[in-house]
Amino acid sequence: MTPSERRTTDQHGHDVVNPLYVAIVTVSSSRAAQAAESDGSPDDPGGDTVATCFEGEGHEVSERVLVRDDSATIRSTVRELVNRREIDVVVTTGGTGVSVDDVTPEAVSSLFERKLPGFGELFRMRSWEEVGTRAMASRATAGLAADTPVFCLPGSQSACETACEELIVPEAPHLAGVATAHRTTVEETMQDGDEE
Repeated sequence: MTPSERRTTDQHGHDVVNPLYVAIVTVSSSRAAQAAESDGSPDDPGGDTVATCFEGEGHEVSERVLVRDDSATIRSTVRELVNRREIDVVVTTGGTGVSVDDVTPEAVSSLFERKLPGFGELFRMRSWEEVGTRAMASRATAGLAADTPVFCLPGSQSACETACEELIVPEAPHLAGVATAHRTTVEETMQDGDEE
């Protein structure tokens, strides 16, 4: 489907992109090493959960990438994905804790033009109900990079399920639509100019 075919409006007249084309980046040095040794795909329960949640609502996972816990690699991977017009949403899993290797929030936040602090707040609030005070150790974050919503999640299957089912998947079509609404005006103007 073309971008214009996937763009509609909701009951409030806000732009919505549906279905979404999603990229998933799994951040894990151990899984990256496994993949290099076996020339195959290692187990990725977090990434699989994100994919299942989006696909279950009719969206399409366009890209899955596995990278090690390295700031430069994470940043360049996410930058490349958000600069692709056919990707509507990027979700990373892993590297959001407090160990020295957990560098995903810093790597990705440096790309944000606008932060979405409400996501991290809501995710930790919801996590409190599941894991209690341990929720404070999560540095899950989100923002817009190149007008693309990007969500940084923990790597655990349960955290990915909570974040995607309760927060991201219900809201992402709206976020992607509103964040790129200005592109529609520019593209329509360009098309009108071509017709003259």
